[in-house]
Amino acid sequence: MAFEELVLEQIYYPDTRAKFFPGVVYSLLDVMPVILILVGFKFAWDASIKQLEVEELRTSVKESELLFLKSQINPHFLFNNLNNLYSYAIEQSPKTPSIILELSSVLRYMLYDCRAKFVGLGKEIEHLKNFTQLNELQIEERGKVSFQTKHIKDNYEIAPLILSVFIENAFKHSTASQADGIFIDVNISLDDKGCLNFECRNSFLETTNTDKLSHGIGLQNVKKRLQLLYPNAHKMYIQENQNIYYVHLKLMLTQGSI
Repeated sequence: MAFEELVLEQIYYPDTRAKFFPGVVYSLLDVMPVILILVGFKFAWDASIKQLEVEELRTSVKESELLFLKSQINPHFLFNNLNNLYSYAIEQSPKTPSIILELSSVLRYMLYDCRAKFVGLGKEIEHLKNFTQLNELQIEERGKVSFQTKHIKDNYEIAPLILSVFIENAFKHSTASQADGIFIDVNISLDDKGCLNFECRNSFLETTNTDKLSHGIGLQNVKKRLQLLYPNAHKMYIQENQNIYYVHLKLMLTQGSI
């Protein structure tokens, strides 16, 4: 301040005042470590904020993609079964009430229980059972359908509607290519380590409507969902041999609070 420079320094430091000046460079060297620390902290903070924003964006894109993939399943299933229901209603079949009941149960699960990213394994298996029974009505006396489960535990979770795509494809391609002799076999088991084994076999004839059996939209959909939800935690094996289409999927499940 002016009082200190003009009065106090003149009285107490008359001979030494302003005789020593270290220079700009030396002055900067004294404060440079502090400046570097502050600048480094600022860059680290900005980088951390940007990385957080990038991770949030990636999560948002992933969730949006999963919702889109999941939404593709429902209309396809619904249109197929409404057509079947219409056919039974036209024929005044006594099975029409059973179809409506099964369809209602399956749609209730798809619309309400499947909003979560993961659901209880027991709920998903129950849905698959209802789903299979609903599709089995299309076959009637034209073949045999088997649905078996083993060691299913409710404390494990699974992504909803992953397995139903394979069952739907089995019915679609078997019924489309065969007038009789249809064979569909579904086996689901869970081992002690939480690995889910899903196996689905179905018969088909090599006709024009099954030429691209392993390249359908539904299968591409489920492959993408598996990559997003179970990276490095799933293995899928698909084989076509002697008019039998075989799918074997292994999923490492996690335990939840359900």
